[in-house]
Parts: sequence; C-alpha cells; structure tokens
Amino acid sequence: MRKFLFLLFLILFFKIDVYGQFAYGTTGLLHMPTAEMQKDKTFMFGGSVLNPETLPSKEWWGNYYTFNYYLNITIFPWLEVGYNCVLVKGKPGIYHWPEQTYGKFVNQDRSFHGRLRVWKEGWWKDWTPQIVIGANDPTTGSWEGGSSSDDQRYNGFFCRYYVALTKHIEFADYGTLGGHAAYVYNRKEINHLNGPALGANYRFCLPEISFLNKILNGVNLMIEYDSKQVNIGGCYSFWKDRINIYGELYKCIHPSVGLNFKICLK
Repeated sequence: MRKFLFLLFLILFFKIDVYGQFAYGTTGLLHMPTAEMQKDKTFMFGGSVLNPETLPSKEWWGNYYTFNYYLNITIFPWLEVGYNCVLVKGKPGIYHWPEQTYGKFVNQDRSFHGRLRVWKEGWWKDWTPQIVIGANDPTTGSWEGGSSSDDQRYNGFFCRYYVALTKHIEFADYGTLGGHAAYVYNRKEINHLNGPALGANYRFCLPEISFLNKILNGVNLMIEYDSKQVNIGGCYSFWKDRINIYGELYKCIHPSVGLNFKICLK
C-alpha cells in the first residue's frame, strides 16, 4: 500500500516542460533536431540505454545495447552547448583491443554539440516559427582527420549540421501541438541521418478536475520521421522538469530509454 501511495504521489507531480534528445544529450525530439530551447541557465545531465539499431556504426559498436552520458548547459536563452559520450566495447578487428577486453566496455566515443537560436517564435507575426541552427560532433576524429571529413575512416559518428523550425498551436483546455521541420546534413556514409526530417509532439493541458486529467497532463507524446525512418516515443517529467524519463521505439520496434536531471542556475 505504501509503495502504491508513493507512486501515486509521483504521478500527481508529473509536469512536462521542454524535452531533450536523449541520444545526443541536447534538446530535440527523439533523433531529429527541433527549434525548441531549454530555459535560460538550465544545466542538464543524464544518460541512456541505447538500442544498437539507433547507433550509426555496427562495425564500431557491434550488435549490443550500450550506454551514453552527457552534460549540457543553456548559457543564454539563444545558446546551448553539450558534451556527450557513448560507451564502446572491445571486439576483434577494432583498434588493438586484446582478447580479455572483448565484450567489455573499454572506450567511449566523445563529441561536442551546439545550438543557436536565430529567430524566436512569433517575433514578427504570430504564425512565424522559431528557427535554430546547430551542429553535433563537428570537430572530433580518432586519427588525423576530423568529423567533417568525407574520409570514412575518421569516426565523427554523430557528426551532423542542421537547421530546424518549430511552431506551436494551442488548444484551450486540451493541449499544445508542436510541429517541427528540419534539414540534417553530413558527408559520412556511416551516419544514416541525412536529409529532410519532420516531427510532432502533443502535450495535454486539461482542466485538473480529475485524477485521470492530472495523469494525462503529464504526457508528452512524440512522433518523427528523422530523414530515414519513423520513430515514436514520449517523456515524463518529475517535479517541475527536474527529473525526466524518456522512452522510444526506433522504427516503431526497437526500444531505448533515458533519464536526465535539470538544475536551473538562474
């Protein structure tokens, strides 16, 4: 009974705000970027369990679940920067890992990320969308090359450049629908996300006149076409967006989950 009451207490305090792209440790939907921004002076850190289908290189990671962890801060309302690490296991044919490291986490792929808001939603007209430009993993590389190189030997597994647009439509006493469009670009064959992307999310905002309404008001549903496939997922936020749990079905089949924490430094 006590466990049930504690769970009930948590559910009543669910509240969704903005959302994070947990595979990259940045703001966005599931795998496609959006023009959403975190609140000014938000420090975000967390980690995820990532399905192998979501990773850009089977040769590097193999066919196993792995983990990532990240740090992220919104320095200004218009600028967000982050650092992401994805763990790698030792396996034959990759680097010089000795046999005793096979199947064990022995390395990590590190990357930096940045997002810049160039136009705020509704600045000119009510219908004008928010616009963000960004880059993931733009500089790192294991050898003498870098992420942006078109030489496929150089890792830069998460390298991409993008421009994203977001517009919200509010339905009084029902919720808010977010529409998102982006163009994602990279020169590496191993990075399979390249081209136009579309997505949407829906957050309920019902009058809190019943227990069911309070639960639904904590739901943030997401669907996206990330330039190659359709993914679905969602997010819950505990205690006014301080603790966030994410889940997705990549290609509507393969599950991944993530958890992050947010601290407002302002």
